[in-house]
Amino acid sequence: MTGREASEKYNIPLSVLQAYESWGLCGEVKKVMGAWQYDDSDIERLSTIMTLHDVGFTNDEIETYMQLLAQGKPSEKERLKMLTDKRYGTLDEIHFKEKQLDRLDYLRFEIQKGNSGK
Repeated sequence: MTGREASEKYNIPLSVLQAYESWGLCGEVKKVMGAWQYDDSDIERLSTIMTLHDVGFTNDEIETYMQLLAQGKPSEKERLKMLTDKRYGTLDEIHFKEKQLDRLDYLRFEIQKGNSGK
């Protein structure tokens, strides 16, 4: 299937397909009349790329992760570390947002308390 077909069928942005091609991750992708052809293994890798993008990986992090993934089992520790680091970063963001919510709730409470006393 062509890039445009893959983009439409699987909702993959063309920019992701272009990055995928530039990273040299294409398996048996062949150019036919100037258009890349994607097979099932490419779609699987693109699905992983989309997941990494959705969980907050940068393009550079995605490229690194995918290059490690291509190495297979020997890179499992490095990939797990990348995922764990991202997880901890996300937890830090959640905790920060929870503190913000607590402060907002306190300010709202102060306003409501002031209005109920009148």
